[in-house]
Amino acid sequence: MRIAVYCSAKDAIPEEYLKLGDALGRWLGEQGHTLVYGGATGGLMSRTSDAAKQAGAHVIGVIPPRIKAAGRLATNCDYLIEVDNMSTRKQRMRDEADVIVCLPGSYGTLDEMMDATSSAIVGEHKKPTYVLNYKGFYEPLKEQIALMQRLQFIPEQQSYKPIFVDTLDELFEQIKN
Repeated sequence: MRIAVYCSAKDAIPEEYLKLGDALGRWLGEQGHTLVYGGATGGLMSRTSDAAKQAGAHVIGVIPPRIKAAGRLATNCDYLIEVDNMSTRKQRMRDEADVIVCLPGSYGTLDEMMDATSSAIVGEHKKPTYVLNYKGFYEPLKEQIALMQRLQFIPEQQSYKPIFVDTLDELFEQIKN
């Protein structure tokens, strides 16, 4: 299975979050999955892709020129897809994947998560999007979604929504099913 991972590229985050990338990457390799990710270095991106590669996963990177020009091109990709810009990167990662996983991250991760969700709502794909709510990281987002539902910005009967999980074990179980 090809699993796209959206996550932080920042190194200066707590080690416990970086270890999530280690564990997810290791699991991907041990289960024989392919990692699809942003093809860049830093933070959870490096930790997830390095651990996946070391555990035997096939690694696909998708990178635009601005990140490459910044000297952040990862060297651990089995296959590197160069795209024109960040918007194309999101679409290509989504297209390459069977499943989408969102680890903790910042603006880029939120953008990727919302893009995957909104594109599914309009019928562009039916791939599940799992969001790791490690230690409540995404609780404020869940509250915002609940507010949008209460105010009927989001229909009560959603055609598609991200699936929040609290632990890696729960994530692994969901993906297996």
